Amino acid sequence: MATDYLSGDLVDFVSSHQTLILSGVAAGVSLYAVRKYFGGGVCYSKARLDGKTAIVTGSNTGLGKETARDLARRGARVILACRDVTKAEAAAEDIRKTTGNGNVVVQKLDLASLASVREFAAGINKKEGRMDLLINNAGIMMCPQWKTEDGFEMQFGTNHLGHFLLTNLLLDLLKKSAPSRVVTVSSTGHQFGKMHFDDLNLENGYEPIKAYGQSKLANILFTRELAKRLEGTGVTCYSVHPGGVRSDLSRYMPQTYGVWLNLLKPIISLLMLVFGKSNVQGAQTSLHCALQEGLESKTGLYFSDCVEKDPSPAGQDDEATKRLWEVSEEMVGLKQ
Repeated sequence: MATDYLSGDLVDFVSSHQTLILSGVAAGVSLYAVRKYFGGGVCYSKARLDGKTAIVTGSNTGLGKETARDLARRGARVILACRDVTKAEAAAEDIRKTTGNGNVVVQKLDLASLASVREFAAGINKKEGRMDLLINNAGIMMCPQWKTEDGFEMQFGTNHLGHFLLTNLLLDLLKKSAPSRVVTVSSTGHQFGKMHFDDLNLENGYEPIKAYGQSKLANILFTRELAKRLEGTGVTCYSVHPGGVRSDLSRYMPQTYGVWLNLLKPIISLLMLVFGKSNVQGAQTSLHCALQEGLESKTGLYFSDCVEKDPSPAGQDDEATKRLWEVSEEMVGLKQ
């Protein structure tokens, strides 16, 4: 019978390739285990957000989009605050379709422009009755020596100053909506960061990685000082490291490092495939800090893989937190 011959051929094939097949299965299981391990912590909160409002900056793609999707799935009114409105509208439509939540809207926000931040915040304060969650997610990484619209070094200006001004302009609404939370996405890259208070724009000796480290350290210091200033208001805040995420955050690095990065790109891509987090996995710590019950006593702290972690010694410098706040107020025009 043909079926018998087919069965016999299959048995022969398996027998003759047993070692190869078992090796392939073992490799597949090992890869799954490795990726599961490096996937990191998970937000287990079952909190519903019906009737609540959240802003997620930089949410047209990557972990920002997945953060917004999760919040929408829980019933929140989600505002995608993005520079590229066309891409943000496409992201919003995708989130609406996948969550069944039609209350996902787009508002233009360019964090590299203080005028744009002010215009965005004015619109939110005028039109929104409440603000329960502010997720300061947007960021730029290791770009060339670019400047913001206001003349600040691009990474410091976008990653820190833009979010610093935005948060301050929304504080009254956050306090009105308390208990509310502010989550700011930092990075383990803060560990090689240093605050160059004598040259925050790094005019002398710009290095992309130095600028990135400084901006991510600033996120942590900002969060620590914000927590002190908000004590007793019902607004709590957290800084987070999302992990090594397979996102497009590194899109400017080829322009910065040129041929050397292109030579290493295949190796980097392979490493990220094995060890990198998906955007959903990368969003988990932000979601944990935004949603997990009982975190009020942890306000001002730094989280990674959904657990509290100590930042670098520079990230625990209370004198630097106060100095950065005062300097930032002057730079964005909040200090009269």
